[in-house]
Amino acid sequence: MAEIVKFKENRDYRRMYRMGNSFVSPILVIYVMKNRNKNIRYGITTGKKTGNAVQRNRSRRIIKAAFDQVSKNVPPGYDFVFVSRTKTSYVKSTDIADCMNKQLKRAGVL
Repeated sequence: MAEIVKFKENRDYRRMYRMGNSFVSPILVIYVMKNRNKNIRYGITTGKKTGNAVQRNRSRRIIKAAFDQVSKNVPPGYDFVFVSRTKTSYVKSTDIADCMNKQLKRAGVL
């Protein structure tokens, strides 16, 4: 099974924004790119537009919970960046998981 690793460096996020393919929905934006190693790497970003600190942290938590559900079906060798939108903090993680599944199918990952 592939190891799931979280992004730590700012350059990883910048590279994803520059070179990754983006898939947009009203709740979530996903940047997807193949990587050379056999890990699944991901990062979560929430901007100030999302709301105050409580809403931003809730957005991060529910995106992480949704990705934990979806990551079982994701093949190794992909990088993801999840960007929360203003509606993200008001939605349940199961709804975000459904949205992720749709977007990742569109991306050709699933």
